[in-house]
Amino acid sequence: MQSSKVRIIGGQWRSRKIQFPVVSGLRPTADPIRETLFNWLQNEIAGRTCLDLFAGSGACGFEALSRGAKRVVFIENNRLAYDSLGSNIDLLGAEGAERLHIDAADWLDGHAAQYQSCFDVVFIDPPFAKSLATPVCHQLEQKNILKEAAKIVIESDRILLKNELPDNWQRLKQKKSGSVYYYLYEKGSEVPKYD
Repeated sequence: MQSSKVRIIGGQWRSRKIQFPVVSGLRPTADPIRETLFNWLQNEIAGRTCLDLFAGSGACGFEALSRGAKRVVFIENNRLAYDSLGSNIDLLGAEGAERLHIDAADWLDGHAAQYQSCFDVVFIDPPFAKSLATPVCHQLEQKNILKEAAKIVIESDRILLKNELPDNWQRLKQKKSGSVYYYLYEKGSEVPKYD
């Protein structure tokens, strides 16, 4: 099986490399994008609980743990990638890492209830070909697993329009690198609905 490596940029595991399998749709967040994202999140990670949906290589989740996150839940459907997450958790001695072998949408539908108001930061980087970002964002909001003022990082292959995401999510930052658009949102209070 072919494998590749990604470097952790900052924190206690700075410059350590994690290995992951080369599988279809798995596209680790590039170093420059990850560096920008974690600059945006620099005051939001230490001591917090994070969710790495569509974890893949786990680059964002491990970066968060390296920078002091208390806990990261990795959700990954691909068996090879899931097994690789386990190997990297062992390699780094990553306390606070929890991995689940399940489809992200299925997890949100059936298993997220036990995580009520749990997550401070969420990383969403689904396979681009499947157009999952928008429906998953609405599932996240409906399941009430995000804390108030939670930060949500989204990577996409296209511009995300305001009306595609939950009404109470505010866009704080956005950038583009090559063909990848990436965003930082904040969950706000429910926007009143008027008839």
